[in-house]
Amino acid sequence: MAAATRELVRREVIPIEDEYDGDVEAAGGETLRRDLQAKAAAAGLLAPHGPVDCGGRGLGMVDRAPVFEEAGWALFGPMALNINAPDEGNIHLLDHVATASQRERFLRPLVAGETRSAFAMTEPAPGAGADPSMLLTRATKVDGGWLLNGHKWFITGADGAGFFIVMARTSGEPGGAGGAGGATMLLAPADAPGLEVVRHIGTVDRSMLGGHCEMRFTDVFVPDDDVLGGVDEGFRYAQVRLGPARMTHVMRWTGAARRAHEVAVRHVAGREAFGGRLADLGMMQQMIADNEIDLAATRALLLAACRELDDGGRASESTSIAKTFAAEALHRVVDRATQMCGGLGVSRDLPVARIAREIRPFRIYDGPSEVHRWSIARRAVRRLAGDAR
Repeated sequence: MAAATRELVRREVIPIEDEYDGDVEAAGGETLRRDLQAKAAAAGLLAPHGPVDCGGRGLGMVDRAPVFEEAGWALFGPMALNINAPDEGNIHLLDHVATASQRERFLRPLVAGETRSAFAMTEPAPGAGADPSMLLTRATKVDGGWLLNGHKWFITGADGAGFFIVMARTSGEPGGAGGAGGATMLLAPADAPGLEVVRHIGTVDRSMLGGHCEMRFTDVFVPDDDVLGGVDEGFRYAQVRLGPARMTHVMRWTGAARRAHEVAVRHVAGREAFGGRLADLGMMQQMIADNEIDLAATRALLLAACRELDDGGRASESTSIAKTFAAEALHRVVDRATQMCGGLGVSRDLPVARIAREIRPFRIYDGPSEVHRWSIARRAVRRLAGDAR
């Protein structure tokens, strides 16, 4: 599957991405998605992680890694295989949590690429961001369901999504004792009255279909049948999504960083200066070697976390470690590649500049590195010092 993905990406995806410098809306947006996914489906590559009963290939976490990396070699590659964020993570979540009815109404069309989705969690200050206990959006119980009210932003893929998984407070108070509890995940169709995509928030990255949007929910009615998982157990169920989604981000961005590295190595191997090839200079060799080390270490940490997930573990610590290391290591890889390519490294003539543009937010998305370090350190203190706080 990795070999077939490599062929599809290079033949069908790269020419379009290069022409439009990785700007998905300029390249065709939703029309492009459907065209590329039709080609992936014909090649037997659509939704490789999706459950088999819904038309996917059912790959586990370890088996996903090489396929997702090959897809990530192109910025549009994950979209072509229907493994783009947030749909990929939402497929994983729905597969593990959704009822039989929810699987038919929401999961099956998502796996088939008939619709897109978004996960609505992040809020403007003082609401939930890296600290989920600050959740302000509320769902109030009414006859037959819930009324949803709140303000969200940085909701990836919101524009054009067919439905949303919305995290809302159903008990407790923001930031208080037990503030991280009392949340519920609700399924809301995009055409539900009171649901509004307000605007695209301008960000440096341009390859994510549907943008990163601000949203408002005003008395949106969600029937009881569209509660995803248990009431007041939203954060517990969200853990089903978080660890795997962090790792699939690592898989995709490893592919992109590897492409930048390969382009840079070929460039310095063919460029003559200072009496010889650039690739024969010690400074260039150090950058090449450091890139190889960062890529290898990223894959090693990724696979260790994926094995733990495949074995049924939560893998909270191993996914935090892998995500934090990868976000920074892959950024280093692309930054060195930029430097190795000189002026071409910041031009549109090579893909390196756009990969650098797109990969920088990875150190913030899915939890900033600093928050992951805080969590890792707290676990270490509890484990090594017996500190129960």
